[in-house]
Amino acid sequence: MTGTSTAPELFTQAVQALKSLRPRPELHLAEVRPPQRLAPWAFALTAEATGPAEVQATGRLILLHDPEGQQAWDGVLRVVAYVRAELDAELADDPLLPSVGWSWLTDALDASGAEFTALGGTVTDTSSARFGDIAGPERTDDLELRASWTPTGPLHPHGEAFLDLMASVVGLPPVGVSLFEQRKGG
Repeated sequence: MTGTSTAPELFTQAVQALKSLRPRPELHLAEVRPPQRLAPWAFALTAEATGPAEVQATGRLILLHDPEGQQAWDGVLRVVAYVRAELDAELADDPLLPSVGWSWLTDALDASGAEFTALGGTVTDTSSARFGDIAGPERTDDLELRASWTPTGPLHPHGEAFLDLMASVVGLPPVGVSLFEQRKGG
């Protein structure tokens, strides 16, 4: 965001709503430099999440504002979400993974009460194999979700939905629910 003192009130309020997010302990948010050329006004948060079995995800939530609007947005604000996570090979081989990944987003938006229009995006699952002298595991499997939508109501629920999406991607249970560890021995 450049020149915050002259930022439009709508954008300023939206940024404050996102800055007021309080993530659960397994998630960490930080303000980062937003993209500069997508809209006259932009704000961005980066996120890191760790779930059971040390599953990790990184993400970015970007708020764009163009006071004149953009036809593809169907509004003057746009929320952009990006999430990337390493997966275990078994989950990565599931042919329904892209649909499940998309449902994590739509379920989070619904559960938070976020009001929106013009939702679109992609879910990509990739497998990479290393050969020769390249350090690291022989194979990695990743999920990437990229989505954007136009908020039509308060911004705080959109931020909450992003936090819920990050939690789902790493396999965290809903807040207030504990996972039972499998007991060893008899």
